Amino acid sequence: MKKLFISALALFAAFSISAQDLSVVYNQAVTAFNGRDYATAAQGFETLIDQGMDSEDVDVQGWVSTAKSNLPRCYFMMGGMAAQQKDLDKALTNFIKSAELAELYGNFQQSVQSKGWVANIYRVKGGEAFNNKDYATAAEVFSKGYEYDPLNTEMALNLAMSYSELALANKDLELYRKGMEVYENIAALDNPKFAEDVAKAKEMIGIYTNNMVAVMQQAGNNDAVIAMADEMLAANPSNALAQKIRLQALFSKKDYAGVIASAEAAASAQQNEEDRSDMYFILGAAYNAQAKAPQAIEALGKVTAGSNVAAAKDTIAKLTANNKQ
Repeated sequence: MKKLFISALALFAAFSISAQDLSVVYNQAVTAFNGRDYATAAQGFETLIDQGMDSEDVDVQGWVSTAKSNLPRCYFMMGGMAAQQKDLDKALTNFIKSAELAELYGNFQQSVQSKGWVANIYRVKGGEAFNNKDYATAAEVFSKGYEYDPLNTEMALNLAMSYSELALANKDLELYRKGMEVYENIAALDNPKFAEDVAKAKEMIGIYTNNMVAVMQQAGNNDAVIAMADEMLAANPSNALAQKIRLQALFSKKDYAGVIASAEAAASAQQNEEDRSDMYFILGAAYNAQAKAPQAIEALGKVTAGSNVAAAKDTIAKLTANNKQ
């Protein structure tokens, strides 16, 4: 029995590396790292972590700690070298490995830096498809980069546009929602360095929402427009654009009672006089369609700006003349 125990101990020792051996591995890895031989250094640091992780030796624990700190950096530097050689696939593999290891070993700064480069590689890889208006491929590539770094706003704007263009082409509300989610995330950034991109995102939310509404209206799907607006209002009850498109859709489907019930809230939500006037013009038209001349005249009298002023005045004149007869 005793002889068997000694044999088992000897077997365990045969598969272990002594602290002295790990010292050699450590010195070789550090020398390789300092000599910019990052592949050799990474191999050594990985061996140190694998073999020394559970060691109670104080020196080994220190070497393992150094290995955990330097290993993500090795892969980061290998990623950079591959990128310089324009081998984007190899660069991407190394940057992703660096990000994963940095996160595993609690190196937040390295994790952020590595993820940033992962996103940059995906931004470059998706750029050709985006420029060729192959939005399906572009969205697939950009979305991967967005997961690593949503603050890469150049890529995020391109991702949102890719989703939005696909949504219009396919009349797909789910893709529209994906695009709006990315745009809204950009629009919510409050760091001054993002100011230009925030403004762009807000502009594109308006453009693509109006375009999507037009597509739905052309298809006669006013209920889809109302549902879309209701989703937007659920997230933000004072969303002026959502109030506007909802009122327009209600009028398009001739739900005049719905227009009358919603118009004041829609008008109050608008940020400028032209848009408020448009809401009152729709309200006036709804009252007119229900032969409620006094209410129509009152609503149309609030149309003071925009392209509907002349039409509002003309309608008021006609309604007033008819009431005198």
